[in-house]
Amino acid sequence: MDISIYLRRVARGKHGAEHLQRQEAADVLGTLLAPGGDSLQLGAFLIGERMKGETTAELAGFVDAARTFIDGYKTLSAPSGAVDLPCYAGKCRAAPAYLAAALKARDAGIPLLVHGVEEISGRFSAWQALGRAGVRRVDTLADASQLLKNEGIAYIDLAQLCPPLFGLFALRPRLGVRSFAHTVARLLNPLCCDGQLNGVFHTPYVARMAETNVLLEQKRSLVFMGAEGEPELYATRQKGLIAQQRKTTIPLNYPETLCDAYPRQAELVQDIGTKFSALLEGGGDAREHAVMMRMREAFDFASTGTLPLIWKKEM
Repeated sequence: MDISIYLRRVARGKHGAEHLQRQEAADVLGTLLAPGGDSLQLGAFLIGERMKGETTAELAGFVDAARTFIDGYKTLSAPSGAVDLPCYAGKCRAAPAYLAAALKARDAGIPLLVHGVEEISGRFSAWQALGRAGVRRVDTLADASQLLKNEGIAYIDLAQLCPPLFGLFALRPRLGVRSFAHTVARLLNPLCCDGQLNGVFHTPYVARMAETNVLLEQKRSLVFMGAEGEPELYATRQKGLIAQQRKTTIPLNYPETLCDAYPRQAELVQDIGTKFSALLEGGGDAREHAVMMRMREAFDFASTGTLPLIWKKEM
């Protein structure tokens, strides 16, 4: 297909750019990610969308396209009540308390599929954390499906899950900015888990991703401003928190916990790893334990659809 006609539409600048329909977005990205796709046009499309801003319909179309490159999508499934946990940001200011909570949720019978990227410059990745905890990494979705049934948790890297989408991540240093690849990866839900927890960096993406999950017919999800962009709730006041169930989205809040604020200073990756190991052994501070409590509530909702009584609709 002639991609140039779509490039003209999305890259006309602030006032002239046009949004694509869902199927158009899927067709364009599918063509660009396929073998032989034009790398120059791909870069232009990524920057055009970055400047214009992606709509929910476009994001849904991009997810549709990316899923066609996932071996086993729709033919493989997760156990009932499983939760999809996309982790694409990493941590540099605090230990990933949400992953310590995830392991406790696994122990309580909630199956978890974790996916992300192995290395994130200057940050402690989800895989680095889970590898310390003895979680097994798989290379195929079929193995992930089986491991969820046998061990209750599995990690698969985007490099194996969806190689063309992983390739977009490698373009960031050359483009100089993030692309929609990070958002699309967070929405993949490759094993069609019943629930999904999704942390985002920027406030507008909370509602945008929740509405995209409606279009994608996600059974339920919790989308929120995550600590450092990971799917980790804050113990103090939470900004942006939306529960999505089928076609319904509900803004929520919960009571603040009296504890220290989230750390502002970055730390060495190895120090973050040491703190995570301490969490696994029952250590950690009051803030981290409060986060783990909030995250346990989040995992329960994602798995069962039942919201905690203390979580209230945002007025």
